[in-house]
Amino acid sequence: MRRPATSRKLLAATLVTATLAGCTAGPSTRPEVISNDGPAAPVSAGNKPAIPLPPLEEPKSPTIKWTDCDEETRARLDQPAALGNLKVSCARVATTLDAPDLPNRGLSRMAVLKVGTGSIPLVVVNDIDGDPGTLFAAKMAASVPPDFLTKFSLIGVDRRGSGQSAPAQCIPGNVRTDLLDQDPAAEAGIEAVLDAARKAGQQCAIELDTNQTALDSWRAAGDLEQLREELGVSKLNALGHGEGSRVLTGYAVRFPSTTGRFVFDGAPDPGPDTSASLDAVAAGLQSTVDGFAQDCALRKCALGDASAVLKSVVDKSRKNPSPDAGAGIALHAISAGLAQRARWPELADALGAANAGDVSKLTAFIEPLLSDTRVRPSRLDGALATKCNDSATRLPTDQIQKFAQTMRAKYPLFGGLVAQQLAWCSPWPVRREPLPPAGTPNVPPILVITTANDPVTPLAGTAKAADQFPTSVRIGWQGTGHGAFTFSPCVTDATRAFLVDGKIPANGTLCPT
Repeated sequence: MRRPATSRKLLAATLVTATLAGCTAGPSTRPEVISNDGPAAPVSAGNKPAIPLPPLEEPKSPTIKWTDCDEETRARLDQPAALGNLKVSCARVATTLDAPDLPNRGLSRMAVLKVGTGSIPLVVVNDIDGDPGTLFAAKMAASVPPDFLTKFSLIGVDRRGSGQSAPAQCIPGNVRTDLLDQDPAAEAGIEAVLDAARKAGQQCAIELDTNQTALDSWRAAGDLEQLREELGVSKLNALGHGEGSRVLTGYAVRFPSTTGRFVFDGAPDPGPDTSASLDAVAAGLQSTVDGFAQDCALRKCALGDASAVLKSVVDKSRKNPSPDAGAGIALHAISAGLAQRARWPELADALGAANAGDVSKLTAFIEPLLSDTRVRPSRLDGALATKCNDSATRLPTDQIQKFAQTMRAKYPLFGGLVAQQLAWCSPWPVRREPLPPAGTPNVPPILVITTANDPVTPLAGTAKAADQFPTSVRIGWQGTGHGAFTFSPCVTDATRAFLVDGKIPANGTLCPT
């Protein structure tokens, strides 16, 4: 059951490679290419950035109070058995809301989870509309190299407004559905999305009050600084997945002297041109469909021609929509499944069932955005607030309509769906603060991982994010999916060597699919 608005407001106000085997760096300016997806050899010192990586350090006088996670938290972990004997602990950290209208006033509570036996904390930040960071870290712990968790303990963070960190929970359930289930092929689709966005913005203004504009990545970076102090370390070591890297970007800009070893596994485009960024997302989704189909064929999955079945499901949802899945819901569910490579076999089963008339398995992919409970708050509310507060783009309806028409023509399957996101923030308060810098030269080397076909943080945008940090080092996975760490053995080895051993890979190294 949702908490009453008044009690939630009161709570918010009062608590509110390194060594890449088989590859050595030479005089060529071409990127290193690893011929096999395995370990590798040290690069020459000349390829390392001038600023060294800070050494890893043991915590000194930490003040954070870890306890055994309660039953509700454990219930959120989808497969706790996969963690084996790894200990999972939970804590809450008091943070300053620092709303634009109420600077340095009001407190919130940030939920964090620790998993692993290592003594050195590695903070993990996920996409705002993906698994909350606590859940994401627990899942990651089940798939990282074994020695990773003897050096580090993963510290999953539920970003402000998400998970168990004072979740936004401000959009009425029917409005969430209206926002996501508009057919992107329909000419009136944008108007319907705009109407739903207005209702969402109005209700969030009432429910969140002065905290509405305090949910952004810049302030989430401040939350990490508070966490660093309580962890008892002088440098923050962290891994950002996808859009979660924006929080680490903000941290590096705000707190360069306490920035430790950072990894961006994908990163959002830092440029101000939202339309160009969304164009790249639509292209990434289409490329991911092709990768999904190839994977399905290699696995000899029951779909046969996976691309054809996928399009058939969309056509059926458009011509004969079920009460649970119109074309908008179906496309959002498919895009969510494509972004989660580990769930591709599950997505294939769901598409087969949906093509036969049962959409329940497919709608499970979108359920975390639509469903809202105390234990599992809707991910849409915090995502909408954060993304709108992180952007200064607000376009009039006619420009959004024109962009949607262009996108539908260019990307018939996903173009119209992606274009709808431009309408989500139109009624949201316009950001009055200047957008923060997208990078800084005054930090240690940052490992930035690009993925050739990423449907959430496309390669071009991640590369731009890397360019904002002169000390960054890029490695690229030539595969498909959202994020490469733990999926590509080559990327995983390079990331482990960077974080654990302090070995910096040759800039531009490529890892095969």
